[in-house]
Amino acid sequence: MSLHIAVIGGGAAGFFGAVTAAEKFPHARVTILEKNRTVLNKVRVSGGGRCNVTHACFDNRLLVKHYPRGERWLRPLLNQFDAAATVRWFEGRGVPLKTEADGRMFPTTNTSETIIDCLLRTAHRLNIDIRTSCGVSQLAPEGTGWQLRLSSGETLRADRVLVATGGYPQLTSYHWLPEQSEPLIEPVPSLFTFNVPDSPLLPLAGVSVPDARVQIAGTKQEQRGPLLVTHWGFSGPAVLKLSAWAARELAAVDYRFTLRIHWVPEQNENQVRETLQGFRQQHAKKQVSSQAAFGLPNRLWKALVSLSDITETQRWADLPAKNFNRLVERLTNSTFPVTGKSTFKEEFVTCGGIALGSLNPQTLESRRHKGLFFAGEVLDVDGITGGFNFQNAWTTGYLAGKHIGLVASPVPVDER
Repeated sequence: MSLHIAVIGGGAAGFFGAVTAAEKFPHARVTILEKNRTVLNKVRVSGGGRCNVTHACFDNRLLVKHYPRGERWLRPLLNQFDAAATVRWFEGRGVPLKTEADGRMFPTTNTSETIIDCLLRTAHRLNIDIRTSCGVSQLAPEGTGWQLRLSSGETLRADRVLVATGGYPQLTSYHWLPEQSEPLIEPVPSLFTFNVPDSPLLPLAGVSVPDARVQIAGTKQEQRGPLLVTHWGFSGPAVLKLSAWAARELAAVDYRFTLRIHWVPEQNENQVRETLQGFRQQHAKKQVSSQAAFGLPNRLWKALVSLSDITETQRWADLPAKNFNRLVERLTNSTFPVTGKSTFKEEFVTCGGIALGSLNPQTLESRRHKGLFFAGEVLDVDGITGGFNFQNAWTTGYLAGKHIGLVASPVPVDER
C-alpha cells in the first residue's frame, strides 16, 4: 500500500512541502487540504501582487539576522535550503528571478501568478491531490497514522501529516492540534504600521524620506530606514522592522506608546545644530520655510518649521534662539503618541505559534507525535519584510517534505 501524506494548508510552505515530498517519495500519495476556495492566497497578494519570493542575501550568517524570532534555530536549516537554493529551484522550473536595489527578489514577469502557476504546474505533474474548501477541524493519532476530521464532517486517514496552516491570531485557534511537548507560544501580530490619529503630519500623507531612525521611547528598540507618512500615521520599512523586533513589547502595552523620529539620522544633535547654523549664515535673508535643509521633502520641512512655532515669513537672520532650538529638536527628536496599529497590506505575519523546542530540529517532526511535521508561519519563526518570511516557508517546507516519508527514527533527547 502507498504511503498517504496529508498536507494541511495550501500556502507557500504547504505547497513546497507537498512538492518536495512527492519528488522525494514517488511511491507516496500526497494530498493538500486548503480551507479556502483558492490556494496560495498570500503568494498572490504579496509584494503588491508581484510576490517577493526571497531576498538576495546569500550568506546565511547574515540572512538569519533578519528573523526577530527563530534566528539560531533556522541557521542549520538554511544550510540545507537557503536563498540561493530557492533561486535555483524556481529558475530550474522556468521562473527566473530578478533582484531589486533593496535586495528583494521577484519573478522577472513582475506578477505573482508566475509563482503560483509554477507551483500548481509542479503539483499537478507530481499527481498531488489539491482539495479546496476543505478545512480540518480535528487531528488525532490513530494507530500508526492519523485521523483528520474535516469541517464538512468527513474523516480522512493519513500515514504522515504536515501542518502548514500559517499563523493564527490567538491560542484557541490551535485547539484542533494534538498537544505538543512544549506549550504553544502565544501569537501576537508582527509587521504592522503605527496609528497616530492626532499626528500633525497626517495632511502630508504620501510624503516619504529615504532614511530616518525610529525608536520606541523608554526602550532600546530602534530601527533605521525609509519612512512613509500615511493618512493614519507612519509606515515604511523602518516602521515595519521596528514592529517586528518589538512585536511582544508593543502587544504588552496594547500598542500605546511614544514614537521618536530622527529625520536626519546620519547626523547627531550637535551636528544638526552646526549644519543649521551654517545654513542660517548662508541664507540669512531668506525665509526659514522657503528652502528645505538636509534634502528633506519641502512639505515635511515646512511642517517641522511650523511645529517649531516659526512663521512662514520668519527669516533666518531674525530667528530667535528658542525657535532655532525647537527646530533642532523637531529634526532629531520628534515625538508622536501611537494609539494602535494597522495591518501592513496583506503581508500580516504572526509572532508565536508552535514552540521550536517541540520539534526535531533536523526533520521538523514533532517530538511527541511520530509522523506529524510542521512548516512555515505556524512555527514560532518570523522575519522582517523583504522576502524573509517566504524564505522561511520554502526552507521549512523543503526540510519537512524531505523527511516526511522516511521510516521513523528515534528523536534526539534535546538538540535545542
